[in-house]
Amino acid sequence: MSTATFTSPVIAAASAHSGVESPAARPLAAVTGAELQAPLIQGGHVRYANLDYGASAPALTVVSAYLNEILPYYASVHRGAGYASQISTSVYENARNIVREFVGGRPDDSVIFTRNTTDSLNLLAGCLPAEDGRYLGEVLYLDIEHHANLLPWQGVPHRSIIAAETLAETVNNVRAALAQGGVSLLAVTGASNVTGEILPIKELAALAHEFGARIVVDAAQLAPHRRIDVASADIDYLVFSGHKLYAPFGAGVLVGRPDWLDAGTPHLAGGGAVREARLDSVSWATGPARHEGGSPNVLGAATLARATQVIASLDNDEWHAHEAAIRTRLVDGLKEIDGVTVHQIFSDTDPADTIGVVNFSLQGYDAGLVAAYLAAEHGIGLRDGRFCAHPLLKRLGLPSGSLRASFGVGSRLEDATRLIAGIKALKSDGLGWDYVVDAGRWVPANDHRSYPEWAPNTPGTAGAAPCSTD
Repeated sequence: MSTATFTSPVIAAASAHSGVESPAARPLAAVTGAELQAPLIQGGHVRYANLDYGASAPALTVVSAYLNEILPYYASVHRGAGYASQISTSVYENARNIVREFVGGRPDDSVIFTRNTTDSLNLLAGCLPAEDGRYLGEVLYLDIEHHANLLPWQGVPHRSIIAAETLAETVNNVRAALAQGGVSLLAVTGASNVTGEILPIKELAALAHEFGARIVVDAAQLAPHRRIDVASADIDYLVFSGHKLYAPFGAGVLVGRPDWLDAGTPHLAGGGAVREARLDSVSWATGPARHEGGSPNVLGAATLARATQVIASLDNDEWHAHEAAIRTRLVDGLKEIDGVTVHQIFSDTDPADTIGVVNFSLQGYDAGLVAAYLAAEHGIGLRDGRFCAHPLLKRLGLPSGSLRASFGVGSRLEDATRLIAGIKALKSDGLGWDYVVDAGRWVPANDHRSYPEWAPNTPGTAGAAPCSTD
């Protein structure tokens, strides 16, 4: 197997300059797959530059090791009398305490494990206060939300707000909407999954409470990049996902005030969610059990909790400096390329109030084609499409989609430099291979690259499901 190593003159120059190493020259934390070799369509291999952390982040190596440690003890939880069951139950229940501490939750906050952020928000939608079958208020949300924080509210009384040009104006619009009354819940993202811009959660929580509403924060993107303190910010409900927080299994979490959750419709009707089941009626449990019917994802919860411990142990200044260095290199480099536009929602966003997500487009090129080219010819993985945020993409004038580079603790400055070099090469030299649309996606024509034998579908195989929304 031949191997081609990508060496950037930009990296060499940066390393030599003054002898000072950038805070992002090396990964901040070790992740699995960090040295994965990607086959190139023109032959050879190169280290895979993973710039798609915002979709699913690689597992931390510490978390992978922890999984191997606890896997032999995996068994049924809560009702098993055996040794392994007792260990598994302890690990599962302790994971709640670890997660609560990670987000600075209140002592009485419920911690409910779910499948993902979407599942958590749908669960909360079933717990909105109602009386005699009528909801006691509306859900208020912005047009910039991920579908997970948009679609669950469309089945209940709701109101949407169009975000203004500036963040300051948008907050004022939220205040005006809340002042009209009748809102029970304000649903907002902690950080945009499209542009990485952070919203002023503490300020929005105070506004919600001023007008008698509660707030839920979709922290799927925020939690892997910033410290969150539920109690200090007075957040009522917080949701996020393990797969974006360096944990390898599909597990999500909902943390928040127990009263709505204890009175709401059980999310999954089944074993474990009941106090007493009869042939034609049931008495439901309260607490997390009410919404965790069936056998829980023990390993998912355990690895999610372990990942939060690793993230919590990071030095805050080093963490932010690492991310800021990569983002600055990427944004500055992309803006220097003729035809590239870096997109943001608000004109007054402070660069310090952005996470490791950069959204951009290249004039004259379909986003999907650019993504396929970068993957096939440069070994770079990033996301194209509408990112499950269709209203926002239309608002940004990108109805057919754009490109998103996202990164995290396992990333390095070289990843950003390679992406910039890849876009420059496309502009100067054009495509180095023929590409076709197969099952709705751009792929290299006559793709001859070899893939692991256990991979059920190789890229370019007809029948692969298109992904126009994520």
